[in-house]
Amino acid sequence: MSLLTDADLAGAFDHAAPTYDRMTSASPGYHRHLLRSARRLGLPREGAGQAVLDLGCGTGASTAALLRAAPRATVTGVDASAGMLARARQKTWPPGVTFVHAYVEDLAGAGAATGTGPGEEADARAGTVTGRPYDAVFAAYLFRNLADPDAGLAVARDLLRPGGRLAVHEYALGGRAVHRAVWSAVMATVVLPWGRRHGDAALYRHLWRGVLAFDTAAQFADRLRRAGFTGVRTLPLPGWQAGITHTFVATRP
Repeated sequence: MSLLTDADLAGAFDHAAPTYDRMTSASPGYHRHLLRSARRLGLPREGAGQAVLDLGCGTGASTAALLRAAPRATVTGVDASAGMLARARQKTWPPGVTFVHAYVEDLAGAGAATGTGPGEEADARAGTVTGRPYDAVFAAYLFRNLADPDAGLAVARDLLRPGGRLAVHEYALGGRAVHRAVWSAVMATVVLPWGRRHGDAALYRHLWRGVLAFDTAAQFADRLRRAGFTGVRTLPLPGWQAGITHTFVATRP
């Protein structure tokens, strides 16, 4: 099976959006780990005066984690799936949160994307800009789903101010056979049956195989360095995700 990309992947997420939060909430540690990665951004003063870009925000779980870590920050969530964003916009958010419907690649050269309020529509293509770079970029479960992760990292780098921080929360296996085995076992016994039961088998097969095909943690850290980031650190997460999910933190020089 080839992996889903672009419009096909966004459409698969659209279809899965109504049940996606229930599926992720059943995963032990899912929300705690997002919060840990958001805190690893190290935003000062509870995020006061900080503009944060949440790339691949989905239904808003990562946005909520950012706000718990930095409740005074201004957060712009971006996602390619209109269905996932519709679920995010149905939730209650403080005034500083906005959402943008866009492919990450469409933000290239745009400077910094603008958004609209949680209940409104927005379309951020190149040219819809604020002119202000972001103080931090957070990306959860995004880069392995991009057809060109290097292009996505270039976008993240260019949207950051000099000295701005990037945190990537990602399934990037540690490189040992046991990590691949545990990942495949969890997918085969829990996630793939869920997907078949809800008519989303193609999406969850993609998510399973996409992780196996993606960078190991060491390879992704090297990819960050090649993209021009400095101070790259790879930080583990606990639980069954140990060796499977990592936080990567880095700085735009």
